[in-house]
Amino acid sequence: MNAPIILSHTGRLLLTAALLLTASTSALATATAPEGSANSPRYEKGMQVLRDLNNGQPQPVFEAMRREFPFLAESTASYALGDVWGREVLDPKTRQLAAMAAFASLGLRGFFKTHAGYALNLGATPDELKEIAYLVTVPAGFPRAIEASQALQELFNERGLTSPQGRQP
Repeated sequence: MNAPIILSHTGRLLLTAALLLTASTSALATATAPEGSANSPRYEKGMQVLRDLNNGQPQPVFEAMRREFPFLAESTASYALGDVWGREVLDPKTRQLAAMAAFASLGLRGFFKTHAGYALNLGATPDELKEIAYLVTVPAGFPRAIEASQALQELFNERGLTSPQGRQP
């Protein structure tokens, strides 16, 4: 008989975020909402969320998706961005930190790095982002946390951000 797994509060939070992200991804895959068209309020709200996250700049991955996969882009903008990311229960920075934890736990490096960039845009500090990598060790293990740390190193280098050498977590 296996012993039950006991997670800390932080571990439960990260696991819940990962499960919610997985559930929302599944819901998005099956969503068929005519009101999600490019002219709908949901779509416009989603596009505003994306502009806010990306400092008003176009998001290259989304723009490519909009050209090649318009239905997927409209669904993403309407549901994921407009309906879910546009909610006001969590502040935008906290939402990005939770998304980072979920993406890191799932091993989705590209999404993790993108949302880490959004978190920086929203005022998160490099130390706060590093804390997410440390927290990921609990629900997802060291390999996923190390991969997240590598993505953060790339992002920090791209943005010219440095941290003191030898600093303890």
